[in-house]
Amino acid sequence: MIRVLIADDHPVVRTGYQRLLEQAGDIRVVADAIDGQAAYMAWVEHEPDVMVTDLSMPSGGMELIRRVCQRKADARLLVFSMHDSAMLVRRALEAGARGYIPKSSPPECLVDGVRALHEGRRYLAPELPAELLQRDPLDETERLATLSAREFEVFRRLALGESAAQCAQALNLS
Repeated sequence: MIRVLIADDHPVVRTGYQRLLEQAGDIRVVADAIDGQAAYMAWVEHEPDVMVTDLSMPSGGMELIRRVCQRKADARLLVFSMHDSAMLVRRALEAGARGYIPKSSPPECLVDGVRALHEGRRYLAPELPAELLQRDPLDETERLATLSAREFEVFRRLALGESAAQCAQALNLS
């Protein structure tokens, strides 16, 4: 049985993921979390085989990926996000995620992704270009590589349309 932790800030989404995954028969959701902090604590407590996480949630999905990977370098983290830009996919993979699926993907991709990570393989949804698993030094997203994790989180929130005040509040900045 593959033990999974789900991290997403929407209760209906978490419930839907759980039902989808558990219908597969070989997957059991052992915990879920509403934000990055709760997800990290649940990951430490339950030590799941795979964690499925969103990027856009309180306490930041990207920061969650980094924290978990600092604790366990070979953690199996699968991003399931509404964002499918090459830059965000690459940043998530560089932070330590082993797979990435846009929420616009067919439902079976989530099951396939969890199984692939459990088997020790990487997983990208079929609609994402496979070359995202490789670094391209000429890619214009490299300009963002100089940003710290915190700076990138502010950038990401601004790019999503949040105001500076909303970013500050969400990230506990003055």
